[in-house]
Amino acid sequence: MYRILLADDEGIVINSLSYIIEKNYSDQFEIETAKTGRAAIETAERFRPDLIFMDIQMPGINGIEAMKEIRTFLPKTKFVVLTAYDKFDYAKEAINLGVLDYLNKPFNQKTIMKVVDQAISDFEIQRERRRQDLQTKERLETVLPIIENGFVANIVFDEPFDEDIENYMNLLGIDADYGYMIAVVFGDTQKGNYMTNAVGSSVKAQTAYFPKVREIIKDSFPGAIVGNISANKIPVFIPKTASLMEYNERSEIIEQARTAVREMKSATDIYYRMGMGGVKKIKNCRESFEEAIKALYATNGSVAHVDDLPIAVSYEESYPADIENDIFEKLSDKDVDGCLFKSGEFFDWMIEKYSDDFMSVKLKALEFVLRAESDMYRSGGHRYTFESRKDYLPKLMNIADLDSLKLWYMDKMKNAVSNMSTGSTDHTHYLIKKAYEYIDDNFSRDISLGEISEELNISSYYFSKLFKDETGEGFVEYLTRRRIDKAKDMLKDPEKSIKEICSECGYSDPNYFSRIFKKSTGMTPTEYKERAGSGL
Repeated sequence: MYRILLADDEGIVINSLSYIIEKNYSDQFEIETAKTGRAAIETAERFRPDLIFMDIQMPGINGIEAMKEIRTFLPKTKFVVLTAYDKFDYAKEAINLGVLDYLNKPFNQKTIMKVVDQAISDFEIQRERRRQDLQTKERLETVLPIIENGFVANIVFDEPFDEDIENYMNLLGIDADYGYMIAVVFGDTQKGNYMTNAVGSSVKAQTAYFPKVREIIKDSFPGAIVGNISANKIPVFIPKTASLMEYNERSEIIEQARTAVREMKSATDIYYRMGMGGVKKIKNCRESFEEAIKALYATNGSVAHVDDLPIAVSYEESYPADIENDIFEKLSDKDVDGCLFKSGEFFDWMIEKYSDDFMSVKLKALEFVLRAESDMYRSGGHRYTFESRKDYLPKLMNIADLDSLKLWYMDKMKNAVSNMSTGSTDHTHYLIKKAYEYIDDNFSRDISLGEISEELNISSYYFSKLFKDETGEGFVEYLTRRRIDKAKDMLKDPEKSIKEICSECGYSDPNYFSRIFKKSTGMTPTEYKERAGSGL
C-alpha cells in the first residue's frame, strides 16, 4: 500500500481527488489531507507520503515553498502540482523542482488516473531496483569475506603470483602500495604473553563470534581487510599510501587497538590481544605479520606495536634501508637489471658515505653477496658445495681499491640474480641428463619408471611429467626407441644372433621383441638383419 497526501485549500478539490482515488485504487492507497502549506509540511513529516498532490496557491506557506521544505526530508517523494490557468509561471517553477506532473484545474477522472498510474509504475520500478540493490548487497556481503580472506592469505602465505594480489586489490578497491598487518590473537584467558585454550576459543570464535569480531575490527580500523581465523589468530591487513608511519599515527592506532580489544571482550566471552607490524610494500607484508606476532611474544600487554619494542631492525638515520630492501626484492623477483641497478646504487652510497672506511665497505659487500647467494640456493635448483666460497676472503683481502671491489661485488650479485632464474631449468636439465645416463647404462635389463624415479629421488608422477615436457615423448617411448636403435646397430653384426640381441636390448621374449621392432621399423629383426647383411 502507498501513501497519498492531498494538499489543497478547497474542500471540493480534496473530496473529488479522494473519491477518484478510493473508487479506482481502493486497496492501494492510504490517504491523508491538508488545507494549508504548514499543515502539508507537518503531515508529510508524520505521514511520510509516497505521492503528494500539492496546490500552488495554499494559504500561508504557498505550495512551492511547502514542496521545497518537504524535499529536504523526503527527497524521493513524488509531487503532482495543482494549478489554475493563470498560475502557469508557478507551475513551471514546480516542474523545475522535479515534480511528476502538473494539472490545471478543473481536472477530470481520466487525467487523475493517468497521473496515479504513472506514479504507481514509477514506484514499482523503484521497488524492483531497490530489491535488486539489496540482493546485490546481500551477495556482496556473502562474497566479500571470501575475497578479503583470499587477499590476506596470499600475503600471509607469501604466494608468488603478483597477478593474484593485483586482482584481489582491484576487487577490494585497494589503491595503495603499502600496508601493515595486525595479528588478533585470542583465548579463554591471558597468562603473560600466552593465551590459554587456543583450540577451544578458536572453535567458539569460528562458530559464534567471528562475524561480530570482524565487524568491530572493521569499525575500529577503516579500510581493514580481515582474513579468516587460523588457529587462534586473525590476520588483518591495513592499506597505507605512505611507506612510513609517523609517531602520532602509531599512537592513534594503538589507542584504536586498545578500544577494539575492550569491545571484542565485551561482545564475547573471550580475551583478545592485538600485535601490529611495520609498514611494508604490500607483497612483503608477510614480514609485517611476523613482526606483529613477535611483538605479542615480546610483551604481556593486550596491545603491542613492533616499533615500540627492541625486536625490529633499527638503522642509523642515513642508512638506505629502502634500497637494501629493493635489492633483495628484485633478487626474489629474478629481475636482473633491477637488482644490479639497486646493488650499484647501494655501493655508491657506501663510497659517498664511508670511502675512508674501506674494511667496512668490504664487509658489507661480502654480506650482501653471501645473503644473495643464500637466497639463490634456497630458491632451489642449485647444488650447494661447502668449499664453493673458499677464495672469497683471500680475494677480498687482496683488493686494494674501491673500483676493484665494486667490480667483484657487482659480478657476484649478477651471478646470484641470474642463477635465480635458471635454477629450476638447470635442475631439470640435470635430472634429464641423469635419466639418460641411467637408461643408457641399464636398458639391457627390465627397468621401470618407478626404478628410475627412485634413483633420481623424485616421484614417479613428477618424473613422468617432467620427462614428457622436456623430451616430447614419454619414458616408455624413449626407452623403446633407445632399445630399438641399439638393436639396429647390433643387427649389423653378422656374429650376433637375434636371440642374443633380443636379450641384450632388454627383451626376454623374442616374439615380443620382434613385434616391437617391426612396429618401429616396418621390418622384422630377421628382415632387417638380412637387408643389413646385403648392404641395402
